[in-house]
Amino acid sequence: MSVPTLTFVIVGQEDHPIYEVDLTGPKEQQTQYLHQFVLHSSLDAVDEQMWTSKEPHLKVVDRFNGLQVTAFVTAGNTRFLLLHDGRSDDAIRAFFTEVYDLYLRVMLNPFHTPTTRITSREFDRKVKLLAKRLIG
Repeated sequence: MSVPTLTFVIVGQEDHPIYEVDLTGPKEQQTQYLHQFVLHSSLDAVDEQMWTSKEPHLKVVDRFNGLQVTAFVTAGNTRFLLLHDGRSDDAIRAFFTEVYDLYLRVMLNPFHTPTTRITSREFDRKVKLLAKRLIG
């Protein structure tokens, strides 16, 4: 039986990750690197689609070996990317919307900039709870 895949990353305006989490638990290092590579490689596809869509939720923007990358773009061009093995689009949309709310709360902190990594344990805990509740 294969291990489910669910990796989430927030990529800043300058194409560097500001938050990363593997939502299905720890994986071997090689698998983590592959997931990071797939997500980073999909940024070009996200950039192409974000200019042709009026919606922040871009749905599936890229595929790799049975895995899908779904994207969400904020008004400030921060990208939320989720690597998964075929989850419900409605559940992913709800997850992105809830995480966007959390992200905005972090951005409202005057000591946080859009390029600063998000290291808050509370943010991390809430993202994991949302993932478990919404996309399982």
